[in-house]
Amino acid sequence: MPFLDLLTTERVRTEFIARDKASLLRKLAAMLGEDPAERELIRAALVDREDLGSTGLGHGVAIPHGRIAGIDKARAAFVRLARPIAFGSADGVAVDLVAALVVPAHQTDQHLQLLAELAEAFSDAQLMARFRRAGDSSALRAELAEFGRNRSKGPAWTD
Repeated sequence: MPFLDLLTTERVRTEFIARDKASLLRKLAAMLGEDPAERELIRAALVDREDLGSTGLGHGVAIPHGRIAGIDKARAAFVRLARPIAFGSADGVAVDLVAALVVPAHQTDQHLQLLAELAEAFSDAQLMARFRRAGDSSALRAELAEFGRNRSKGPAWTD
């Protein structure tokens, strides 16, 4: 299942407010969880993953993610922060674009496929610029959808 298919309209946001990494992870868990217990489970999983090493990829982007035994389906959120925050990225650049992802613990293959899709998106400087210029959440979702359409077409070359 493509990343875009995991996003609900409510989970794509611009001008998202988070004062630091901890508050960002807490707010992402609140977006992704369906009840208070699940939100805490997700928050703890995101924090535990960050404790292993920052999911900040550099160039102002991060992919906080986790595999969680207590959830039944994959979920995602995509936010553009109102103000970049320190995230512990190797390049030291503050993060302003965040794709959060949680999947059931047994869905290892789906987890890796989704991370690969996000890494592809975040390696495209022009796409990142379009994400940063998107005027509102609807425009940001449209840019995400355009990436998904272009990705499904495959490479532009043939053998």
